[in-house]
Amino acid sequence: MAAEIPEIVVPTREGYDRWSRIYDHDGNPLVALEHPQFVRMMGDVRGLRVADVGTGTGRHAIHLARAGARVVAIDLSLGMMSQARAKAGADQIRFVCADCTAGLPLPEASFDRVVSGLVAEHVPSLENYFAELVRICRPGGFIIATSVHPAMHLVGVSARFHDPATGAKIYPAGYRHAISDYVMAARRAGLVFDEISEHVFPAEMIAQNPRGERYANWPMLLAMRLSRAAR
Repeated sequence: MAAEIPEIVVPTREGYDRWSRIYDHDGNPLVALEHPQFVRMMGDVRGLRVADVGTGTGRHAIHLARAGARVVAIDLSLGMMSQARAKAGADQIRFVCADCTAGLPLPEASFDRVVSGLVAEHVPSLENYFAELVRICRPGGFIIATSVHPAMHLVGVSARFHDPATGAKIYPAGYRHAISDYVMAARRAGLVFDEISEHVFPAEMIAQNPRGERYANWPMLLAMRLSRAAR
């Protein structure tokens, strides 16, 4: 009988520090599914100030800087940011180590766009999370936030990776939020939805991302674009 693979939940920062060594080569289908939605919703960013909250290994920050944005990239994991800093184009980005659940060391209304990709699963209070994103976004700007779709939790899926050193399945600590939680938290933060969309993993992407095949018939990604409500 094969030995059972241990499953370990660790603090979010520790989990992503450990994941950082393999994150960009892990074949994560959620990252592949998210990128085109992020690009579409963000649009032209030339000359704009953009905050990437939860930059990870810099997948959005590098794209934005290459597209002409002035980018500040924030993450709580020094391991993830070290991977981002090593990439071509990272010298054009300002990096800040901070935890968005504890407040961001950034001025109010200082960014034209705010993006936060695949972060919300790890925040205990969506109201505080959205309030902090809207605090740093200028009037007339907008916020893009993406997350693993709540339906994934119904099949036991949350952010995780296999530690190549130990073989264990590691889960950075997270929280289960329903779609209604996102909607109500955003409204209470004074935001309106320009768009909220749900995405399944398409068959044409499976050849390049085989891990996505098991999720082909389930909503996998929740994507939101939000603006300040008129006062």
